[in-house]
Amino acid sequence: MATWLLFLVIKKRFFLKMNTRDDIYMRMALEEAHEAFLNDEVPVGAVVVCGDRVIARAHNLTRTLHDITAHAEMQAITAASDFLGAQYLKDCTLYVTLEPCLMCAGAMAWAQIHTLVYAVRDTKRGYSLISHYPILHPRTQIRHGIFADEASRLLVSFFEKKR
Repeated sequence: MATWLLFLVIKKRFFLKMNTRDDIYMRMALEEAHEAFLNDEVPVGAVVVCGDRVIARAHNLTRTLHDITAHAEMQAITAASDFLGAQYLKDCTLYVTLEPCLMCAGAMAWAQIHTLVYAVRDTKRGYSLISHYPILHPRTQIRHGIFADEASRLLVSFFEKKR
């Protein structure tokens, strides 16, 4: 009986670990990144969640819109603000497949994003590597590494295709 109970506890922990909110919403951001990849955009996707509700989904549109500022994060922040009818996203979490650049981190600071969750670090243009000054809002919580391998593989595949 004790072995069976232990098995159920382990199974439940494994299932819960595999299906956390971060996993679910980052998977949606990866779907957006795949959409960008299919449209010959740099494969970065973003999702904004408020409470348990997805209020915005976006991917890079810089080539499509001929707008260098049309990053996934910027598109998602704009859509979320429009959805809420507010400029501040104090109760929102932004999920993005690549660490935001300095521009996007600045926009997140102005929007007062509550939580930032990103998959993989940007070792060339990520805000945390470029600036030693705290860019994000002081109360913004940060988590990273969720589906990092998947996001990284998609980016590497995109840039290999371009060479």
